[in-house]
Amino acid sequence: MTHTRLDTTDIPAPEKTLKIEGNGKQALEQGRTRLLIAGSVFALAFCVIAARVIDVSVFERAEEPRLAEERGTLTHKTGRADIVDRNGMLLATTLNVPSLYADPKYVMEPAVSAAKLRTVLPELDHADLVAKFSDNKRFTWIKRNLTPRQQYAVNKLGIPGLYFQNESKRIYPQGRLTAHIVGRAGFDDVGLSGIEKSFDSMLRDGSDPLRLSIDVRIQHILREELQTQIDAFDGIGAAGIVMDVNTSEIVAMISLPDFDPNRRDKISDDAVFNRATLGVYEMGSTFKIFNTAMALDYGTTTMHNGYDASKPIRIARFTINDDHAKNRWLSVPEIFMYSSNIGSVKMAMDVGGERQKGFMKKLGFLDTSAIELPERGRPLSPNPWRPINTMTISFGHGIAVSPVQLANGVSSIVNGGVRHPATLLRRDTTEMLVGERVVSEKTSQAMRRLLRLVVEKGTGRNANAKGYLVGGKTGTAEKPGRGGGYQRKALLSSFVAAFPVNDPQYVVLAMVDEPKGNKSSYGYATGGWVAAPAVKRIVERAAPMLNVTPVDEEAPEIRRSLMVKIPQTKGKKALASF
Repeated sequence: MTHTRLDTTDIPAPEKTLKIEGNGKQALEQGRTRLLIAGSVFALAFCVIAARVIDVSVFERAEEPRLAEERGTLTHKTGRADIVDRNGMLLATTLNVPSLYADPKYVMEPAVSAAKLRTVLPELDHADLVAKFSDNKRFTWIKRNLTPRQQYAVNKLGIPGLYFQNESKRIYPQGRLTAHIVGRAGFDDVGLSGIEKSFDSMLRDGSDPLRLSIDVRIQHILREELQTQIDAFDGIGAAGIVMDVNTSEIVAMISLPDFDPNRRDKISDDAVFNRATLGVYEMGSTFKIFNTAMALDYGTTTMHNGYDASKPIRIARFTINDDHAKNRWLSVPEIFMYSSNIGSVKMAMDVGGERQKGFMKKLGFLDTSAIELPERGRPLSPNPWRPINTMTISFGHGIAVSPVQLANGVSSIVNGGVRHPATLLRRDTTEMLVGERVVSEKTSQAMRRLLRLVVEKGTGRNANAKGYLVGGKTGTAEKPGRGGGYQRKALLSSFVAAFPVNDPQYVVLAMVDEPKGNKSSYGYATGGWVAAPAVKRIVERAAPMLNVTPVDEEAPEIRRSLMVKIPQTKGKKALASF
């Protein structure tokens, strides 16, 4: 093995290093600096874009685009609270539903697109659609609150420029049944009527369900029976109320005709009118309940006294007669049982106008009802309160109140004499109810006996629901005419009852507007023929649901509690009625 020695002289000498000095060196440094800055800018831009991509694809929820036009108008929270009945049955709730809008900028061939859209939404107007699709705006509503089926059909058309926006829609599962109580809310979730309007702020907070006092089961019964009487007697409307006499909670309240709050475009003014709370009427002879209670409570008469009802009363150009004239002296129980106008007038005159006015005030008949609805009528009362007014008010003319006020007044008379304001909210059962006494317990007991007497022997026999001890009073009032005076053929026929009248739990009022007599009523359209039968059926159907059980009406303790001694004219024996 041989080794070759490397001679350092064989290695070539390195070339000399090129040195850049002066202007050249400065230019090179500037280039490097600019390149570094540009690289940093591009890196930062890429970071921002990457962060946004991650944010959009990972962290943001999939939701509908928010519209600039809508953001400016939303000043409240969406998602109204539910409304339920006393048993938790749903009366109103809110659902998310799609609404269709267009961005006209992207709609091609407006006329063709409009025709195409109408194949699935035929209710839309073609010319209106063409105008909207041709507009210069970037947003226009086409149809709000679509059904899932409609949304699918529109999507399937694939028309450019049409989009969907989710909105909340108020749904009323009970439809017409509770329309006048619950009311309705508009497109923007703002309450327009009924409970929806009265409790708008509370409902918009989206808190717990608002629980009402009504019972949907009793609503069904009340509505069916009132509608039956309208159909049978060709009436133009009706109103009815079932009220708990001890709490004044309204268990059921109906006004007919009614409306479906889910059909916002098909509601007539007549259907919207709430006859139970907004309408005020001269209620006729049902007011004799208050007139008799007033006279007994002031002590100007007793159950053993009476008045001469043998002749009509003439005052100025008016003559006051009895519809069921006996043309003789009548005891107080008979005046009530036969619904004597003459006897009632004389009882009222003994009390006097000033005290009568004060009594009506205590019953709430001179002020608007406190019920929790915006649709409340203001009572009509005379001013000044003249003697003729005292006379006519004794039999229910010359003063006008709403049906809910009448039912509230009767509850106050029969429950022991204490008035609690009518309410549509379910009361707390642990709450101590404080009311205003309007009559004594003794007067209340006497009135319960008289009410039963009317059903057993008087004008209210058609309301006698066997076993449920119905006590009540008829009322038949002629409606005022537009030109003054009264219309003899336009009646307001009613019956108001309490049951079981020996220990009242509920008051039932049925009122039919302008009924016409028929063959079954022998041509009569009075409260006894028109409204009393409806009350009987309502009691028979509703009592079991309200936990009121039938009793033996002939049981001695019941007969004693409802016995009425009817005084006779001098020389005759007093009769006992049960």
